[in-house]
Amino acid sequence: MVKNLEKNRKSVTCYMNSIRFLQRKNISIRKVGSIACCLTTVLVLQTGCSQSDTSSQSSPSVSSNASTVSSKDTKANNGTGRTHVVRVAVDSQGMQVDELSEKDIDFYEWMEPRKQNQIQSSKDWPVFHDFQYTDLQPSSGVDFRHYPVDCAMREYKSAHYDHGNGVAVADINNDGLLDMYFATQVGTNALYLNKGNGQFKNITDASETGLADRVSVGASFADIDNDGDADLFVTSVREGNKLFENDGNGRFKDITAKAGLGHQGHSSSALFFDFDRDGLLDLFLTNVGQYTLDEKTASTAIKDFPFSYYLAFEDAFSGHLKPERTETSILYKNMGANVFEDVSQKMGLADESWSGAATPIDGNGDLWPDLYITNMQGDDEYYENVEGVMFLRKSRDVFPKTPWGSMGIKVFDFENDGKPNIYVTDMHSDMSENVPPEKEKLKANMKYPESFIKTAGASIYGNALYRKENDGTFTEVSDQVNAENYWPWGLSVGDLNADGFEDAFIASSMNYPFRYGVNSLLLNDHGKQFLDSEFVVGVEPRRGGRTAAFCFALPSDMRDFSGSSKVYMDQICEGRDGDIEVWGSLGTRSSVIFDVENDGDLDIITNEFNAEPMVLVSDLSEKKQLRFIQVQLVGTTSNRDALGAKVVLHSASGTQTRFHDGQSGYLSQSRAPLYFGLDDDTSVSKIEVFWPSGKKQIVNGPIDTNQTLTVNEE
Repeated sequence: MVKNLEKNRKSVTCYMNSIRFLQRKNISIRKVGSIACCLTTVLVLQTGCSQSDTSSQSSPSVSSNASTVSSKDTKANNGTGRTHVVRVAVDSQGMQVDELSEKDIDFYEWMEPRKQNQIQSSKDWPVFHDFQYTDLQPSSGVDFRHYPVDCAMREYKSAHYDHGNGVAVADINNDGLLDMYFATQVGTNALYLNKGNGQFKNITDASETGLADRVSVGASFADIDNDGDADLFVTSVREGNKLFENDGNGRFKDITAKAGLGHQGHSSSALFFDFDRDGLLDLFLTNVGQYTLDEKTASTAIKDFPFSYYLAFEDAFSGHLKPERTETSILYKNMGANVFEDVSQKMGLADESWSGAATPIDGNGDLWPDLYITNMQGDDEYYENVEGVMFLRKSRDVFPKTPWGSMGIKVFDFENDGKPNIYVTDMHSDMSENVPPEKEKLKANMKYPESFIKTAGASIYGNALYRKENDGTFTEVSDQVNAENYWPWGLSVGDLNADGFEDAFIASSMNYPFRYGVNSLLLNDHGKQFLDSEFVVGVEPRRGGRTAAFCFALPSDMRDFSGSSKVYMDQICEGRDGDIEVWGSLGTRSSVIFDVENDGDLDIITNEFNAEPMVLVSDLSEKKQLRFIQVQLVGTTSNRDALGAKVVLHSASGTQTRFHDGQSGYLSQSRAPLYFGLDDDTSVSKIEVFWPSGKKQIVNGPIDTNQTLTVNEE
């Protein structure tokens, strides 16, 4: 098999460590089901692994693994003439290592029945769904590819490297077209200039934003100095975060040192918001926790690309049980002149959650942005903003139960009642048990014990959707509105069918060594429920029916394994004396929704794990009479991006509300206009803007549809 196949390797020590535990106890591996694997994994996670903890070393040592082969180009046949192609997929029955032909490598028998059932159900839907998404990545000019570190691939450890990377958009040169920035772990991040008509040009080298010397994580665009252009902030693992100032023409200058934003840790999402409403965007930086050793090793992800990264702890997934591995998130105040100051302690916001994301929300309606912080292994936290002077922790008072393994978060108006709802996705609860596809819409049957969970029963084991009630409280309604899915990472919202209600795309699926899991596209049924629509509108199956990707090669003379991968590799190699190509599942990590082609409908861009992105272009504008309006806010007294504003649109069908926070997907923040689908309404009667400064502004109609309306703060 010789074709352009991507390397794909994502890892979960859950399975491998479980096997080792069972072997030490002289329990037959072949007789153990997946539930037992997960139960014993808990014991491994609690006790840790045998590798010594070298986190106290003053400087990292560098080691290389010259025997590692992760490229098809480097495998050697050694004259055997035989190449075994295997797909590895852990499912509800345990680990499957199947030797498959090229035409069968992507096949899962449950996919087609699910597709047909979803299509059949859609015939009775009251929402418009007669449109399709097509992945046009090969012809778009987007030639970026994500590469993971070895600890999240062949040398798998259940560590937080497998969370992947973000993708963010902004109009970097103010030409009216939204440009894209992708982050990766190994290789070069990529900045693409939008040339129009769905075409992009790679300008990474000219922009000097590639950051090939570090493991990047997330990306955020924001106008930090109120000069009218999109500046860029990129988070990384231990090599230092980076702030780039835009000169207005899409050229960037590294001002990290001056800004004081070069924190070196295990950073994740970066949230820009104006917590004190002084007109300057402040920054809340989420830090996960210490999941790496002070030891570096060489990456083998890209041939002839010398790169080293920090090794992950063998017991990284149990790091939340070890106080010494806590890494506090940071609140930076924008002091002006592109200088930021750490005010976390001063403001009472020294949060120690293992956090990958956060969002602002005016939860109590006092016009000051409060903060909801996700915790990927424990209770989420909620802090109330006291008029920009301090934050008060109100977590369990406002949200008695939260998802145990929170990952992505978005505030939006699900019901069009003008009140903010909060949608939180939960990945890590789903990791406690491998379930068959027919159980993916159920909450997790939690297998981890309380000694590992540590939330005293205050957890939801799955996604949450909090509906704000008239009395100001929040009610969790995820199961009532069909908001559950399986293996979710980040979510993005937007009115994908332009009917006036915001829909959701949830980037989902694990990678190697797990089975394939679908991305979820949920159409909003007029604020009553979500409808599973990924097969109906062409998001699934993927382009060419793909579910798997090439991960790594094992030459015939490579059979002497050691370390955490030994048992796993031994099973792959059992009974195979030739070269082996190992394949694993595709999986999405982050997404952003915007109008790629400027044709009036919303498209979806993803950042994959160990693969190229998807550029999912909608044909909605060809399938219905499209009516919409986009609103571009420009702050004057408020921050220039107007982050923190609320916009209420009035038309014949009623009102729609958008909360302008820039939150565009997991590990990402974007700078884009607000999109309102208008269904059959031919004009807009009024638009109200509630600015972060506290001002209220009304734009009276009639306002024509199918345009981008710029509203300057008066």
